[in-house]
Amino acid sequence: MPEVIFPGPEGRLEGRYHPQKSPDAPIAIILHPHPQFGGTMNNRVVHRLHYAFHEIGFTVLRFNFRGVGRSQGEYDQGIGELSDAASALDYLQAMNPNSKHCWVAGFSFGAWIGMQLLMRRPEITGFISVSPPANMYDFSFLAPCPASGLIINGTADRVAPPKDTASLVGKLREQKGITISHSEVEGAGHFFENEEEHMTPMIQTVQDYVVRRLNEGTR
Repeated sequence: MPEVIFPGPEGRLEGRYHPQKSPDAPIAIILHPHPQFGGTMNNRVVHRLHYAFHEIGFTVLRFNFRGVGRSQGEYDQGIGELSDAASALDYLQAMNPNSKHCWVAGFSFGAWIGMQLLMRRPEITGFISVSPPANMYDFSFLAPCPASGLIINGTADRVAPPKDTASLVGKLREQKGITISHSEVEGAGHFFENEEEHMTPMIQTVQDYVVRRLNEGTR
């Protein structure tokens, strides 16, 4: 998979870009967990999400936020990281001008950034939020949430407790015109540590959901 360097707000950003042969393939960006707690684009969940989207026909980009790996700049409390994500989407769209579907997927801190990107970019048609840290960050900016998506978490998540995720889902479901799907992986922690029991079912749920949405052609 080709390494790419593209311009970000604070200098270059480092990514991995995995194109499809079809010029009108749907596109997705994958956002990694918190940079100050070891989060990178090579995080296991992010890596699996990247390939999950590619396997079902997406052209995919994952990248390192500012100050991570070879990406320039330094951590900026989520504000700069949102700008980084917008730059990544700009780059992906410039490379794929014929794509008709645009998705964002984020894990943990990346889920919070992804939901904010959703508010800024009306062209995003769907989202995946894995283990969103609803206990640590305010998600009230999602008023209204502009696109349907899937929120997925583990029932044994100690980092982002399931009750907070359920509360976020409940609030989003009160909004009209979108459908928020919610799935829980029984026994899984924040990082879906067990490959067979936790990671594989999570990835399968994501793929099934995205394929169904693409076939429906809904927003």
